[in-house]
Amino acid sequence: MDSGDANLYSPRIRGTRMKTLLLAGVASLLAVPLMADEIPRTATGKPNFSGTYDVKTITPLERARQSGDSAVIKPEDAENYSNAVKAGNKANDNRVLDPNRAAPPEGGDGSPGAAGNVGGYNRFWIDNGEEFTKVDGEYPTSIVYDPPNGRRPGWTQKAIARFGELRNYWRPNTGRAWWLDEDIPGPSDHPEFLTLSDRCLLGFSSTGGPPMLPALYNNIKRVVQSENTLMILIEMVHDARIVRIGGEHAPDDVRKWLGDSVGWWEGDTLVVDTTNFNDTPALGMATRDLHVVERFTMTDDDNMLYDFTVSDPNVWKDKWSGKYNWPKTESQLYEYACHEGNYSMQGMLKGAREAEKAWYAEQTQTESGE
Repeated sequence: MDSGDANLYSPRIRGTRMKTLLLAGVASLLAVPLMADEIPRTATGKPNFSGTYDVKTITPLERARQSGDSAVIKPEDAENYSNAVKAGNKANDNRVLDPNRAAPPEGGDGSPGAAGNVGGYNRFWIDNGEEFTKVDGEYPTSIVYDPPNGRRPGWTQKAIARFGELRNYWRPNTGRAWWLDEDIPGPSDHPEFLTLSDRCLLGFSSTGGPPMLPALYNNIKRVVQSENTLMILIEMVHDARIVRIGGEHAPDDVRKWLGDSVGWWEGDTLVVDTTNFNDTPALGMATRDLHVVERFTMTDDDNMLYDFTVSDPNVWKDKWSGKYNWPKTESQLYEYACHEGNYSMQGMLKGAREAEKAWYAEQTQTESGE
């Protein structure tokens, strides 16, 4: 050990080094709240979620089978797929359509999906995102992260039986009142039999939730926060979720379309517990026993992590969880008037009555031998 090394162990040098270390430690402790304060806060220091978010994403709810056991997508693969989606959307958005094209053929044109076999929206009207959601610096292959396979648990026997009953009504529209052939209730016998989105009561795809999931379009959420209340205005069907922070659940016999939501703080995370759903929640196949726990966490000034856990003993064999990022947007939330409930629902019911008239006329002709 030379004289220089010896000086490091002198009382004076040791005292100086100790002061330096203490000052460094204090500085590092002071840096922690500064990092936490990168998120917006209310006057009382709580995280401030107020703002407008656009939650659209091309990340699927469940992991695609071809993704296998991969929980995340490589950044370069995510970028390449996103660029392909953008290019395809641009090409379709700019496609010239013939304004004199004929109407779809009677009974539909065979197109799949929820368009009733008469053709759906073209690309211009669809806004389901062009980017994968980013969580903890990675691109997950699905919103669902638990179970680890990225897919929801299997259905209960009760749910399978119920699905079989409902599936009986999901048939191509041929223009014929097939339900009279089988002497069963028809899919358009009364307004209450139509979907909640057809009736403009709730948006499809559980966009209003809970859980609140990305949809085909209208993915904007407007959040307004006070000290004891969080309001989330959903663009689709302009639903307004009210979360009572520090409140208690309503009595069990009080049932609501969006359930009854109460919240509490766990550090900088707002936990929201929702129960008291009516018989037909927005989440597909869910029942009045649906229970959803959501966790809202601001990760920086412009992004919020939305994490949720779902359980319903009537539908899924176990609970399941998902999460995805909510980025803030400069876009505005405009009124969603939902004219389908004002006009198209009447058209569907009238169409069914016309089909029934034709069926009875056919039976009369058959019985008379004409």
